[in-house]
Amino acid sequence: MPPSAETASSHAAGPALLSSLLPTACLLLVTAIWGSTFFMLKDALDHVGAADFLAVRFAIAGGAACALSGRRLRALSRAQALTGIGVGAVYGLAQIAQTVGLRYAPASTAGFITALYVVITPMLALVLLRARVSRATWVAAVLALGGVGALSLDGLALDAGIPLLLASAFLYALHIVLLGRLVKGRDPLSLTALQMLGICAVLWPAALPGGVRVPMTWSVWGPLLWMALASGLLALLVQTWAQARMSAVRAVVVMTFEPVFASLFAILAGQEPMTWRLLVGGGLALTAMLLSELGPVVRAEGLARRGGRAASEIRSA
Repeated sequence: MPPSAETASSHAAGPALLSSLLPTACLLLVTAIWGSTFFMLKDALDHVGAADFLAVRFAIAGGAACALSGRRLRALSRAQALTGIGVGAVYGLAQIAQTVGLRYAPASTAGFITALYVVITPMLALVLLRARVSRATWVAAVLALGGVGALSLDGLALDAGIPLLLASAFLYALHIVLLGRLVKGRDPLSLTALQMLGICAVLWPAALPGGVRVPMTWSVWGPLLWMALASGLLALLVQTWAQARMSAVRAVVVMTFEPVFASLFAILAGQEPMTWRLLVGGGLALTAMLLSELGPVVRAEGLARRGGRAASEIRSA
């Protein structure tokens, strides 16, 4: 007796869930790496300017990415190269807007304002890609934003840096949406190298007027190398691979775990105590991610079961 369609759909749900969760796990690794940089960066910036640090960081990451890409870069067309560089330039502009905005706004407020990309991303995906955004995804985005707010927001002062931080949030969202569209069928390594070139094209002109100076001390070069090769090259490469396998909106919900990991690393380093903010914010972020990740799988399984029942009724009739 052949298995029913309902049984077959239940067997298919396992691989579907696995293929959905693997990119999510990789993106969570990226957010963990990003989160590990906050307490290191705070100490390093006491010894070096932000523009100098960013320029050298992405120059190292870009050089390594180009060396690893090799012939793959030469095989790309001019249009493909310019597109990849352009997407990287958007990310570079976001970095500058966020860094300058941090000078004129409290760090607690800056984290929340930047995280507005969580709700901006679905809007851009809807407008630019005409992507369908489900009700569950909107709820997940709002929950994720609430989690970030619980983690980082302590009053909302309208400082001079707020417009720049809002601009950085928009640019980060635009980068996620553009990358999500560009990565389909593209080599992740060569695309990562092109993005690094675009980032450097924006950051170096901003750093050069005053001269690029980086002190030759381990307190600067330790974080610099980690942020260049791990949170720069590796993280962007894994993000590029993962976004080819999920929607931009799902990706941005997972990325809201960055402040959760940042708080966890700060606690492990002895810089911050465990607080209710971490518990509430982390809980909301986890709820949002589960809703975003498991919702489509459960919905697809439900549709498959209903289809299986309808087919059985037709055969029995």
